[in-house]
Amino acid sequence: MPRFNAAYLNLNQNYLFAEIRRRTKVFTDAHPDVRLIDLGVGDVTQPLPPAVVRAMHEATDEMARRETFKGYGPYVGYEFLRTDIATHDFGSRGVKIAVDEVFVSDGGKSDSANLQEIFAPDCVVAVMDPVYPVYADSNVIAGRTGRADASGRYAGITYLPCTAENAFQPALPDQHVDLIYLCYPNNPTGAVATREALARWVAYARAEEAVILYDAAYEAYIADPDVPHSIYEIDGAREVAIECRSFSKNAGFTGMRLAYTVVPKEMRGRAPDGTTTSLNALWTRRTAIKSNGLPYVIQRAAAATYTPEGKKQVQALIEAYMANARIISTGLAAAGFTVYGARNAPYIWVRTPPSVSSWDFFDRVLGTAHVVGAPGGGFGPSGEGYFRLTAFGSRAQTEEAVERIKPRL
Repeated sequence: MPRFNAAYLNLNQNYLFAEIRRRTKVFTDAHPDVRLIDLGVGDVTQPLPPAVVRAMHEATDEMARRETFKGYGPYVGYEFLRTDIATHDFGSRGVKIAVDEVFVSDGGKSDSANLQEIFAPDCVVAVMDPVYPVYADSNVIAGRTGRADASGRYAGITYLPCTAENAFQPALPDQHVDLIYLCYPNNPTGAVATREALARWVAYARAEEAVILYDAAYEAYIADPDVPHSIYEIDGAREVAIECRSFSKNAGFTGMRLAYTVVPKEMRGRAPDGTTTSLNALWTRRTAIKSNGLPYVIQRAAAATYTPEGKKQVQALIEAYMANARIISTGLAAAGFTVYGARNAPYIWVRTPPSVSSWDFFDRVLGTAHVVGAPGGGFGPSGEGYFRLTAFGSRAQTEEAVERIKPRL
């Protein structure tokens, strides 16, 4: 029989959100009459903006007519959407991005996992800790690590601790790394990076000839006017940074699947013989091999978010979710919990009670308050002692969840 990729054996038990679902199912099977409120997995609950729905109907009608029917589209995305992205997401902030530097995909999770494929197997990886688990897991199965130690840290990965003690701002690595995963606004802590902090990272990457893989999936939630929305607002970033964004959490596309990645043409990679090549060209080639492009109907729906009407409707969704974040934050703080986040991101990062592990607290909240959250330890070793709640429930669910948690925990 064929040999399998033994690097999969290095993965830590279950994927975080799969384990959350497993434990939740065990509980609901044992308590079928209990009504749970799920604020664990960051899935949206509000319906799609009307402008998006209308665009989908119109695009569907196009698909029903021979003269406007679309088959395979461009692997990298239709130019009308890529032009809107470059113009509205970047050009409006004074950042110049070319259309052929934008690559449309089926989700930020996919891009976060797949970007490592264009880099050498022996690249040294650094990840924020805690952070979205896919960054580490994708590099584990690529063979860049060994097994995890007792704390959950994988051998071969450089961890960048982000805790209350350092204001959730990781220090620069004290050794050389090749790939640096940064996520701002951060999932799960809700922290943001200042312009000065990003400038330090860009300077480090330039000095070390490293690449920053910058996940900006939640940039639309930034409220502080001085906080950069894109790493390309920093001088020199185009030479060292790849940025990923998503339509999932701002426009409600979690069930629609559409995101994009920007790979500037200035970015270069080095071959074993010392020659260099364009990372933009490598990602273009990889995309052509593994993607047939996203559906025309979905890309037309995404383009509708850039119309004047669409922008207003998307902003209304963001404001509704951030109102939920404030309800959770103020409610739990009033109940005596130490709470972070909820200002520039739709996540609330809560300290667990003393001597209570994050998974034990998950089980306690599930069993007594009948609310599903996410244990901080599942996001990395430095997440132990914390618990994440999302603001993506309905207003009624959010208010009820806070009232359930306050008297019981």
